[in-house]
Parts: sequence; structure tokens; C-alpha cells
Amino acid sequence: MQWKLNLYNQIHAMKNLFLLLTSFVIFSFASRAVETTSPDGNILLTVDLDENGTPIYSVTYKGKPVISESKLGLVGKNVDFFKGFEIVGVDTTSFDEIWEPVWGEYSTIRDNHKELAVTLKKNNPELDMILRFRVFDDGLGFRYELPLQDNVNYMTVMDELTEFNLPGDNTTFWIPGDYDTDEFLYSETLISEIPDEVVSRRGKHSESQAITDKYVIQTPMIMKTPDSLYVNIHEAALIGYPAMSLEVVPDSLLFRSHLTPDKLGVKAYIQLPFSTPWRTLLISDDARDILASQLILNLNEPSVIEDTSWIKPMKFMGVWWEMFTGGKTWAYSDDYRAKPGITDYTKLEPNGHHPANTANVKKYIDFAADHNIDAVLVEGWNEGWEDWRSYDKNRQFLFDKAYPDFDVDELRDYATAKGIQLIMHHETAANAADYELQLDRAFQFMKDNGYNAVKTGYVGAIIPRSEHHTSQWMVDHVKNVAERAAEYQILIDSHEAPRPTGLIRTYPNWLAQESARGGEFESMGGNPPSHTALLPFTRLKGGPMDYTPGLFETRLSTYGQGNNSQAGTTIARQLALYLTMPSPIQMACDLPENYQRFLDAFRFIEDVPVEWADSRYLEAEPARYITVARKDKNSDDWYVGAITDDNPRVATIDLSFLPEGQQFIATIYEDGKDASWKDNPQSYNIRTVKVNNKKVLKQKLASGGGAAIRLTPAP
Repeated sequence: MQWKLNLYNQIHAMKNLFLLLTSFVIFSFASRAVETTSPDGNILLTVDLDENGTPIYSVTYKGKPVISESKLGLVGKNVDFFKGFEIVGVDTTSFDEIWEPVWGEYSTIRDNHKELAVTLKKNNPELDMILRFRVFDDGLGFRYELPLQDNVNYMTVMDELTEFNLPGDNTTFWIPGDYDTDEFLYSETLISEIPDEVVSRRGKHSESQAITDKYVIQTPMIMKTPDSLYVNIHEAALIGYPAMSLEVVPDSLLFRSHLTPDKLGVKAYIQLPFSTPWRTLLISDDARDILASQLILNLNEPSVIEDTSWIKPMKFMGVWWEMFTGGKTWAYSDDYRAKPGITDYTKLEPNGHHPANTANVKKYIDFAADHNIDAVLVEGWNEGWEDWRSYDKNRQFLFDKAYPDFDVDELRDYATAKGIQLIMHHETAANAADYELQLDRAFQFMKDNGYNAVKTGYVGAIIPRSEHHTSQWMVDHVKNVAERAAEYQILIDSHEAPRPTGLIRTYPNWLAQESARGGEFESMGGNPPSHTALLPFTRLKGGPMDYTPGLFETRLSTYGQGNNSQAGTTIARQLALYLTMPSPIQMACDLPENYQRFLDAFRFIEDVPVEWADSRYLEAEPARYITVARKDKNSDDWYVGAITDDNPRVATIDLSFLPEGQQFIATIYEDGKDASWKDNPQSYNIRTVKVNNKKVLKQKLASGGGAAIRLTPAP
């Protein structure tokens, strides 16, 4: 019995010592920095207060500075959470779990981080704020938490003062700040060169609402430091708050958060308790780690949809590209006297070049059924397109009214008989307020007619007029659309929406977004090869993109419509994009007649999956090259995609990821010997070789080219 008493006394003494130390920690932080590390110890986060009681933080990676001392804080209309604070509490925890996404690059994802919650208090008036940090091996996220308190219930947010103070003049890949579009090509400059370059690029996009009084760039962006660290800045779990861009402070190496305002200058209206989105930093000395990072997903909440069995990723094609190649229109008629609310479109004179008609859609359904394509999208099927460019009035589409030449019942039955799913298109012309009024009617129309997926669009200036594409109201709107769609078991592919921040984890029916310069721009001047070698490091870190790969006819002059655009790609590169730009909803964007000319190459699009069990990034450098291997979620097959920029290169494909002792047949779709994106984009070769996990392939890639490989277990 005595030994039990002695043990109890020892434990009791240790508890008293622990409480004493905890007390010291809790009440002596006004002048003491708080630190935590990543689970592997490579990232060190330090949080402190400056002489004004303003919270500051800094970050190092393997001893190298990533973020120098940078300020944190929020500013309200009549109150601020920025200075005069003292630290009154610190809580640290560790977290490590495995979770299963509904779809994605991996069948399981590990969430392993250390969390640091720093409680701040100020007097006069008495205010509380918590800074919550989560530090992973590949970066960190932090957010502001405003608990319910006596002096503040509602807050009009006028600014957020988050800083990212860079210790060096990093090489930076960025697009200019804009409240209403993300559809830019990237610049590659030093931080110090950004202000002049921003000025030179302002307002060059036809629908741009350029920011004219500050030097602002958009997230996600990526940098490479002078000592070869890669740093991506973005945000996660953007809900109830405007999107964040980055203001570049001239004559410094400082980025400051820049929130999209409404047109009254207000950034957000919030009710306490409230947590902002996470501000994220992806950090590594290996570019492959940036591509592989699942940090942003880990910072989002688990799925709110309990039964996800109806969520099925898909490949699709559609009545779409023929409008971009010239000569075809979304509108049924050229009678632009049509007014919103017109009741009888049969009285309009058909223009004769409206491809969203019953006979033409059947051709797409037939091709899809013959070539392992799951679905067909039809744009221009519904009433309202005659009026959609009238930005000066409250333009309106009707989402349950088809044009006279589009037979809803006949196409529904025809597609069902062929085993093909039809995808609805809801272009709102940015009249988001009207779309909300029609949502239930539109979704019920879809369910009644067998549609389980919709592509939404918001081209133009947002209605309500006081809002922008990335302001708080639109952030709330697109989340509401995803939530309402889930109630009807409908999948969402949104275009011109606020850029993604990992909400696909919370709403897995939200399969993809555009929110960047996509494949449609191959018909509007073209995208250089470097563009698709950079998007996975930037835009895709927030979630999958509906980039629309699969373009085989890359010279638009062949259509005879006076369009001299040329896509920055070879055919082999287009196949590789299905691997390097993964998405659970992938388009085969070209016309069926173009695929008929290259059916042996199209076979890869037929075969390639859209769901993955595992992914291995083999080579990577932003805007230069990417080589990735992915394992099919539903078979033992592996697939490899490799792309390069304008410079030809040899990709080194180490197959050590294959199972030990097993032989595979590699079917290689590669650039021809004389291929180049500029001079000979349609030159390709298909060959097969036997390989195993000891094999290293040396694969030649042409200028703007690529390679796509299917690895199938040998019999």
C-alpha cells in the first residue's frame, strides 16, 4: 500500500509542477514569443507581439527564412483587432489522422499537423481574438477567430492587415489583381518588378474590372526564393468572407492582404462568433512537394453530404467548341430585339447556325456512346441568349425553357437508351440574383429530365450591381448553389466563380471550377506551353479545374473563319494534360470529326480514368515541366503524363513505383520526331514496351510537347 501512496504523491507533485509551469506559460506571454514546429521539425513558426501590442509572426524552413516578422490584424468600421493586445493564453495540440476523399488524386489523405492557438486580449474596449495556426510538414495555415463577446456582436470589416514579409527578392509567378476575372496569363518577375509590370497589364482583359489605385496580384501564386525554396500563398475554406488578393507594397518585399470590397468599399459583414478563411503557405525545397500537397484540403471541413454514393466523376464532350471556332452561335436567333421574359421564342427567326439542336446533339451522343465517354454537355439549349450581351439591363436566361429546335424529351430518351448522361448548362450572364430565384425550378427541371450535372457560368458584370465576382456576396452565392444542388443530388462545374479554396472536400458534389484562363483561350490568341506547366502550381492548389483538354485540331485557321489562333500544344501534350491537370470531370473538348481523324490517339482519352488511388510526382519545375504517375482507383493500371514548356527536353520517368516483380505493358503516346507545338503539332507516335519497377524511361518531349503512358499489368 505504501508504494501506491508514494506513487500517488509523486504524480500529485508532478501535477502541481505542471500547473505551475502552465500558469507561467499562460500569464507571462506579453513579452515572450511563442513557437511551434511542423511534425518533422523542418518548419518553425514564431508568434509574438511588437511594441504596440500588434501580433506578428515569422516562419523558417530548415533554418532558412521564409517569412520575416509580419503583422496580423483586422480592422472594423468602429473597432479594430490590430493593436494593444496582450497574450493571455496558449494552447498547443497535435493531430494525425487518415481520411478518405470521395474522389481526388489519392484514395486516402493524411492530416498530420501541430496546432497553436494564441488567445489575445485588449482593453478599452475589451476585445478578444484567437490566432489559430496549423503547421504541416509542407506548410501552414492560420486564421483569425473572433469569439462571442460583450462589446462586439456584428462587425463591418473594412480591412485585413495580414502581411507576408519576404526576406529576399523572390522569382514570382503571378497574375494581376482583378475583382472580376482570373483569366490572365502569368507573369514571371522578381517581387521588386511587380509594381511596374502590374501597371503595364492593367485593364487589358476585355471584361476586366481592374484595380487602378494599388499594385495587387491574385492568389494562388508561387515563388522561388534565391536559395531555392518554393512558396505558394493562397487561402482555404473561403466562406462568408471576400476572396483575398495580395497588395505589393512599393519599394519593399512585402505583400499585404487585399480583400475584394463591395462597391461601397466594405469588405465583409460578419456576425460573431466568426472565423476567417485560412491564409495558407505551402513550403518546400522540392517543387514536387508543392504539387503533391493536400494541405488546403486538410484545412477544410469534412463533407456535409452524408450519402455520397450518387457523386460519380465523369468524362464528357459537348456542343461547345464549335461556337469558339467560328460560325456557330449559342443563340437560336439573330433577332436581338428579344426582350427578357419573352414568352414565345417560336416567333423568332432561326439563324440556321445554332448547334444546340436535337439532330446535332444526337451525333455527340452517338460518338460518346461508341468511345467510352460518360456524358454530353449542351450549351445554348435554353431561351435567353439573344439578350445576354446587354449588360445595361437585367438580362435573364430561363433554365426550364428550351429553344424550339431542342427537344428535351426526345434527347432525354435517346441519351438514356445509349447509356449517356446529359449535362445541363446554366449561363447566367452574371445575373446571379435572378439565378437564385430560379434555382429550385431549374434543378427540379433537371431532375425531371434526367440531368444530374450542370455547368454554371457568370460571364459579365455581376448583378447585384454593388458586387464583384470575388466579393463576399458572390462567395456566399456559389456556396449556396452547391448546397442547393446537393439537395437535388446534382453535380456542379462552375465557371467565372470565385477561385477555389478546397471547399470540394466539404461539398464533394462541387466537382470542378474554371476560375482561370482555360482551354477556351486557345481560340482567342492561344495559351503558351508554359501556362499549363504552371497552373498545377497555382490555380489547381485550390481544387480541380475544368480546363477542357483534348484539343486535336490546334490551328483554328483550318475552320476558315478568319481566326488565326494556334494552341500552344502538340496532340501528345493534350493527352498528358489528363494526368498533369487532374479533375473528376474531364472534357474531351474537340469536335467528333477531329477525333475521327486520330482515333488511335483518342484511344488514350477513352482509357484514362478520372479517379485515382495514388499519385507520384516524378519531376517538376514551375512553368517549365511536370511528370506525374497516377494509379487508377478501379484497376491495377498506372498512367503517366509528362509536359514541357517551349523547350524540348528528355523526361526521366523512374518506374520504381510499380509493384516489385511484376511486368507491365507500357503503351506510350509520344511526340513524333519532327513534332513541335508551333510547326508540327499533330505529329505523334504510339508504341508499346514491356517494363517493370527497375526500368527508367528516357522520354523525349518536343517543344510545347508531352507524353502520355498507360501501364497495364502484363498477362
